[in-house]
Amino acid sequence: MSVLVYIEHTNGIIKKNALEAASYAVAYAEKTNGSALGVTIGNVSESEIKKLGNVGLEKVFNVGGHDYLNHQKVAAIMADVAQKNNSTTYIFSGSSEGKGAGPRLAVKMGAGIVSEVIEVPSSTSPITLVKKAFSGKGYANIQLNHEKNVIVLSTNAFGVHEKSVDVHIENISSEGNDTSLTHQSFDRDTKGISLPDAELVVSAGRGLKGAENWGMIEELAETLGAATACSKPVSDIGWRGHHEHVGQTGIAISPNLYIAIGISGAIQHLAGVSSSKTIVVINIDPEAPFFKAADYGIIGDAFEVVPKLNAAIKAIKG
Repeated sequence: MSVLVYIEHTNGIIKKNALEAASYAVAYAEKTNGSALGVTIGNVSESEIKKLGNVGLEKVFNVGGHDYLNHQKVAAIMADVAQKNNSTTYIFSGSSEGKGAGPRLAVKMGAGIVSEVIEVPSSTSPITLVKKAFSGKGYANIQLNHEKNVIVLSTNAFGVHEKSVDVHIENISSEGNDTSLTHQSFDRDTKGISLPDAELVVSAGRGLKGAENWGMIEELAETLGAATACSKPVSDIGWRGHHEHVGQTGIAISPNLYIAIGISGAIQHLAGVSSSKTIVVINIDPEAPFFKAADYGIIGDAFEVVPKLNAAIKAIKG
């Protein structure tokens, strides 16, 4: 039995979430006595693909000739490769691409699908997976009853595990069967750090009182090497773009550190950030609900605390 994992990249650079997915695929294959195979699509150099050997992936199918990918095309190519290699388990990261292509592949392959998975199988007879449930407030044990299954990971839950092997790269061609969309042009926003991929996030809410005060948030993020985010009311007002909105109706994130500044902590916001490894809350209101979910809390005026925090971090970093 082979496990097929989709390896995402941005402009030919393999993404961290792809290394996490590859790590999971290797561990899953070992647990189920199978083999792990990777699939890259588009213009990815051999030297870049070789990086997958650092997480134990021994073979990668490199599908060239695609300068733009949509979810349907990824699913079509993955289905083609899976059928040619008799793969029965298909792994995707928990990115927007994985969440979009995974269900489409499940339909094409007549497979079951489990999303928000956080661990390798706890049992193999039958195969049982643990996934997040109720917006991260609980966990569910899911038994796989289908012969074929799609697994979409919860971002930053499994991690990247080092295991050095030599990678065999097989260059193949596959057009899939997607003719429904024609690529005209594609412009990527290259500013800042992508929120779904960020390990550190600095976020702010209406406590900042206006868009003109966001400079100190951006400065703190730059000092930390973090992405910036905001609450839903902030994006609705227009202080920040909707692409920075994190929460149940925005982007769900799982960074190692989430700093919430001037955000009260409504349940809808918590649903999108509760998977963060460490949460730091800065709020002038000691009764703010966010303090109940925080690992660390600072009760104080953000306009006084944030500049001092930024200065202290800069002093430590030298």
